[in-house]
Amino acid sequence: MDIQWRKSSKSSNADGSNCLELAEHGDEILMRESDNPDVIIHTTPTRLRAFLDSAKQGTFDDLA
Repeated sequence: MDIQWRKSSKSSNADGSNCLELAEHGDEILMRESDNPDVIIHTTPTRLRAFLDSAKQGTFDDLA
């Protein structure tokens, strides 16, 4: 499986090991943490958009 992972340019440390990576694969969006790349979360673009919109609205601010 040839997956092109994308990492934010705003990763929090110099070696880039403290970030979330995203990739498109078929009709799915894949997510993983760079320091634990074997654990992959699968979602859809619609669900990811709903999550991002909620995060922008502060829905999850109490978790951080």
